[in-house]
Amino acid sequence: MSDTATLSNSQENANGHSHEQSTNVAAVTVQASESGFFPPRKVILTKEQLEAFQQSKTHETIVSYINTLNECVVGLKLTDDVPVSPAVQAVLNILDRISETAQGIPPVDNKASRFGNPAFRTFYDKVSEIAPELHRTIPGFPEAAIPEVSVYFEESWGNRTRIDYGSGMELNFLCWMICQEKLGIFKESDHIALVVRVFWRYIEVMRVLQSTYWLEPAGSHGVWGLDDYHFLPFLWGAAQLRGHKYIRPKSIHDSDTVEEFSKHYMYLACIKFINSVKTASLRWHSPMLDDISAVKTWDKVNSGLIKMYHAEVLGKLPVMQHFLFGSLIPWEGPMPAPPDGAPGPEDAHWGHAHAMGDRGGVGQREVGWGDCCGIPVPSAFAAKEAEERRKNAGVPLSGPGIRPVPFD
Repeated sequence: MSDTATLSNSQENANGHSHEQSTNVAAVTVQASESGFFPPRKVILTKEQLEAFQQSKTHETIVSYINTLNECVVGLKLTDDVPVSPAVQAVLNILDRISETAQGIPPVDNKASRFGNPAFRTFYDKVSEIAPELHRTIPGFPEAAIPEVSVYFEESWGNRTRIDYGSGMELNFLCWMICQEKLGIFKESDHIALVVRVFWRYIEVMRVLQSTYWLEPAGSHGVWGLDDYHFLPFLWGAAQLRGHKYIRPKSIHDSDTVEEFSKHYMYLACIKFINSVKTASLRWHSPMLDDISAVKTWDKVNSGLIKMYHAEVLGKLPVMQHFLFGSLIPWEGPMPAPPDGAPGPEDAHWGHAHAMGDRGGVGQREVGWGDCCGIPVPSAFAAKEAEERRKNAGVPLSGPGIRPVPFD
């Protein structure tokens, strides 16, 4: 199926449910409206369901969309002029509104803790409150679709209960864009702007939220991950650099290159960000990125990251057990009932497969990109502030096993 065909069925999934799909939806107590839209819910509980998802048209749609946007930004800079449609501009205005909302809700005094700041819950509730109003500012957005699509939007900013953020939340933002494409709001001509304007603005807002509310990395793999929080800016950022005459993967170790070109390329901007909040060198705190820098070309980096995303995000139960299915992004697989006594779909831990077999170190790479639970991990921002306080107080780090990588 072509990318265009995969993404063009704007109303088919919303209004053309089969009897089997309706039965599946009923199994998770989701009530569809007369329009065919309904609030998305978590469905994946088992390995068998995950495997069914990986063979589904919905999985194909997500993969196709990532690849389509990837090819659109090859050789393109963040600073290049790109056409911005009224729909794209409306979404950019919404992202600005989210940033303003965060500015109006400062973190509470929480110096006794290095974990997520409780003010994030106030921010999350405010976003949920204004989400319908924000969606009505998008030209042509159907009123009936707001309750469904706004859930992806609300879940893009982090988890309210755990005050954390990871690649699953980033995936929700991608799904928010997919929903709008299926509704006919975004067109093929918007694809470039969706990456270098909309998605990148989303990343900028997320950096504000992460630093303001000290969002915990959702299932952080510490040094065995690309980034505590994100994946797609590396993937699409590598596409931007494909074929570049001078910048090579190893250029991430050149501070002058990173400083000069970070305003143009997402990948280098991410490297600059990591270096700004973590101590020591990339080799020490981000060995995976260091290993990737040894790859000869950006083409290989880009293709490798796409494969990695398929395996470590879309292919891991600890991540996909949180994925939301509705009418626009439908579930097509089996739905066995959850065990007796298990929490319901609204619970933050509904159906979780916790990667408790992990013992740290390299083993963390085996359990997926972002198991949501387990031991809470303070944000790098909290760790850095704590380190600064120690320095200012003249108290050096000490103790057995202390290393210059705070809470990685």
